[in-house]
Amino acid sequence: MRVLVFGATGMVGQGVLLECTRDPHVQTVVTLGRTATGVQDAKLKEIVHKDLASYTEIEGELAGFDACFFCLGVSSSGMNETAYERITYGFTLAAAETLSRLNPGMTFVYVSGQGTDSSEKGRVMWARVKGRTENALLRLPLQAYMFRPGFIQAMDGIQSRTPLYRKLYVVIRPVLPVLRWAFPRLILTTRQIGRAMLAVAQRAYEKRVLEIEDIRALAGG
Repeated sequence: MRVLVFGATGMVGQGVLLECTRDPHVQTVVTLGRTATGVQDAKLKEIVHKDLASYTEIEGELAGFDACFFCLGVSSSGMNETAYERITYGFTLAAAETLSRLNPGMTFVYVSGQGTDSSEKGRVMWARVKGRTENALLRLPLQAYMFRPGFIQAMDGIQSRTPLYRKLYVVIRPVLPVLRWAFPRLILTTRQIGRAMLAVAQRAYEKRVLEIEDIRALAGG
């Protein structure tokens, strides 16, 4: 299986990339982003591409993939809707539309979020934009799956790039095992998300919008 990963320098993307390098079914994993990951692995190839709104000049490198794991995203904190939509909707659809043309029917997994608003009409800005993005992806000629994690526990030494999240992890790290035991429906790990993405690419899933319990089931608990 040949896999393309967007956002591999972020917390979720790092976890997904690590699971791809570990999985024997993945022959090649290619990362695409504005900067290189710095990861060294025999399976890994990296594409550094600055303009995430257009892929015309690198289309020759984007064909022949079985799956794309789209982990690119930003926090909506401090952003207005126009700016947030440009990244969340604009960058995602630019990639997905290109890939659907070059790899029709490929598996495309999008990291959305718990509470995403599929109606696109709610009061919460980020949820509306995520819902608009999900709906647009589901209309493309792709085997598209929307992953809606809640709180994500970073594993394997991975850290969030968001300063607020890093501080939060430091505070709650000592009690995370207890929280995961007490609230299993609220917390996933980066390992579980990566494994679930690989599972849905390898054997599909009956739902296209996956909540936390679905992701956990695909990851093997």
